Amino acid sequence: MKPTLDSDLLRTFVAVAETGNFTKAAEQAGRTQSAVSMQMKKLEGMVGDSLFERGSRGVALTRRGGELIGNARRIVSLLDETAASLAAAPLGGPVRIGIPEEYGHAILSRALGAFSKRHPKVEVTVRYAHSGAQTAAVAAGELDLAVVFEWQDLAGGEVLMHDPTVWVTSETHHRHEERPVPIALYSRDGWCRDFAIKSLEQRGLAYRVAYTSDTNGGLKLAVTSGLAIAPISRSNIPIGCRELTAADGFGDIDSSNVVLHRNPAAAGEAIDSMENAIREAFTLTPGAPLDS
Repeated sequence: MKPTLDSDLLRTFVAVAETGNFTKAAEQAGRTQSAVSMQMKKLEGMVGDSLFERGSRGVALTRRGGELIGNARRIVSLLDETAASLAAAPLGGPVRIGIPEEYGHAILSRALGAFSKRHPKVEVTVRYAHSGAQTAAVAAGELDLAVVFEWQDLAGGEVLMHDPTVWVTSETHHRHEERPVPIALYSRDGWCRDFAIKSLEQRGLAYRVAYTSDTNGGLKLAVTSGLAIAPISRSNIPIGCRELTAADGFGDIDSSNVVLHRNPAAAGEAIDSMENAIREAFTLTPGAPLDS
């Protein structure tokens, strides 16, 4: 017969796996260490195999435990999400967000997915634009929340991630080996002049502008099609492309931080909830999220 797994046992299993210690897991769960040990023995009995290897520094997952942990985390996360949605009062009203196009799929889709399950009646408006425009829109009261790139002094927002911009080339076309090297740039020239072009000039690299675009998607297209190399944030390098490093004669273009700004006049539970959803989405994103 298939074992019927208890969600409470799975929650404790996840706590032990993440802390690597029965005592710490017991503290998290508000139980005694012996109670946690009994729970894990019960779970191992259901599974029919040992889940942990005991050592001098704590415990580690066995092969069988490693197979179970992914599903256990998903089950616990889904239970927590369901409980939160049941406990949350339904919210209404608009939430206006500004975010770079780079994070539209990886970040915003995750944030909106979590938010819409809890607050299906909230009207969400999203604006994709460059960071300068988003910052101005927050200051003008046109946006409630904005995620922007900041390259120099931080202006009081919350740093979500460090995501430097780098030169990117196609692994197939090798346009970076040409001189002058063909480059793709954004149509606006402030950042391109002060950072992208300056990084080439500092390294003595001859270049020619082969392509311009208003969007990050356009720059990615230029690279993947073999038309040019382009400045792209490290977390957004397309499949089939790679970063050009110092070994290639290139290097980082800037030291971008991804920063969340909130309009000081924006108040309400819907905005609070969306702010939390965006923050959580960045925490779950591969790359270089900052420790809080």
